[in-house]
Amino acid sequence: MQNNYKIITQFDGTYYKGWQYQSDKIKTIQGELVKALIIIAKKKVIVTGSSRTDAGVHSMGHTSNFHIPINIEPDSLRKALNSVLPVDIRIVQCQRAEINFNARFNALGKTYIYKIYFGEVHSPFDNRYATHITYPMDLNLMRKTAKLFIGTKDFSSFTSDEPKKNRMRTISEFSMKVRNKEIQFIIKGKSFLRYMVRNMIGTIIDVGRGQLSYDEIPAIFEAKDRRKAGITAKAKGLTLFEVEYE
Repeated sequence: MQNNYKIITQFDGTYYKGWQYQSDKIKTIQGELVKALIIIAKKKVIVTGSSRTDAGVHSMGHTSNFHIPINIEPDSLRKALNSVLPVDIRIVQCQRAEINFNARFNALGKTYIYKIYFGEVHSPFDNRYATHITYPMDLNLMRKTAKLFIGTKDFSSFTSDEPKKNRMRTISEFSMKVRNKEIQFIIKGKSFLRYMVRNMIGTIIDVGRGQLSYDEIPAIFEAKDRRKAGITAKAKGLTLFEVEYE
């Protein structure tokens, strides 16, 4: 009998080439979970993730699920996984799920956080999790620009995804908070395209430093051309904060 388990994973993505398995020689989060489950289940297990994070991106709440042919208490499974996983990957929650639950297709929404530190000296205890920017930025204009991304739009200018993919996406929140020389962007939506969040943030950064104007953003959307938008913000500032389900 197969049992379906849902797990929430926190990870520091610094030394990983993203979530998705690529090969046994390349370190990925999915790859490490599969290796850990082979030890526990004595067979290769398919792990379905809620989101494919990029290389260097972190997670506070990545959700995944897998079916295994053994019956084990969720808390015992969580402890067993953490005992064999690398220390920069931790299972923080584990529970039984309905047999047809799918972490990817049942997801209702995702929340990402992007952090920028703009003080002169960036602490070594934080520099893995925020992008350090030392040049002047117009913070009020950046906050105003972030609001232009809210709504249902064609995000072709903000992704490197395959051309045939549907690029209509809905952003329900794009807010910006500033505290103690740190900017924190909160971005919520049902789903995201490849590099979409980092390209939106990079465009906002370019507006803040005067490389792009606020008035250009509507035309960038209309162009449906990645070359018209701003830079791709660094991966280390991005964290998948939460995935929502019913």
